[in-house]
Amino acid sequence: MGNKQDLKIPDIPLDKDRTTQEHVYSRLRYAIMTGAIPPGTSLTMRGLAQGLNLSPTPIREAVRRLSSEHAIRILENRRMQIPAMTLGRFEELVALRITLETHAAERSLPYISDIFIETLTAIDKEMDLAISDNDLDRLTILNQQFHRSLYTINPHQVSMPAIESIWLQLGPFQRQVIEHVAEFYKVDRHKELLEALKARDATALRAATEDDISEGVSHSGHQLLIRAASGHQMGSVD
Repeated sequence: MGNKQDLKIPDIPLDKDRTTQEHVYSRLRYAIMTGAIPPGTSLTMRGLAQGLNLSPTPIREAVRRLSSEHAIRILENRRMQIPAMTLGRFEELVALRITLETHAAERSLPYISDIFIETLTAIDKEMDLAISDNDLDRLTILNQQFHRSLYTINPHQVSMPAIESIWLQLGPFQRQVIEHVAEFYKVDRHKELLEALKARDATALRAATEDDISEGVSHSGHQLLIRAASGHQMGSVD
């Protein structure tokens, strides 16, 4: 089955207006979306309780919600697992990312200001530093921050929940993919995306967004899954 290991679940700020159950859900969701828990990892209520320093009671509802979002797979005998990635599922998720995120990027264009472009540029510079420092956890978080900031600048957007649902399902595998970023990601598409924003060029913006997803995740993930299927060792993707 999947690998068992000590869980390292990142903490997130506590919102006093949220219940313990809601905080547990948000924390587990964040951990999965950012790839803190690798694909194929076996989970137990006891292990999650120890990782979160809580009793199992508030965790059950979080697990149920994450299962309905396809982020946790419920197996027989009450076993649980972070789903392993398959090539077919990966291709479907990436295709959905491209469809939704090119739409969200283009719809945000009328609300882009020069000040906002400076904000995105600052995030992109932090990403460059994270790559230089080989800080892949930081790189993962910043990449999501970059895209989320762009899409949510549109005050009328309704696509972000669907986009985050895809990020949630891709997160554990994408964190493995990003370890090979230098091997597969030869052109910094964020720079092209920023140039498209400066030019207020919708066509270039859609193209840069699609290329960023295709080259940053799709191509590298596809190659890694093929390697795994061919017998090459690659973490939990088997």
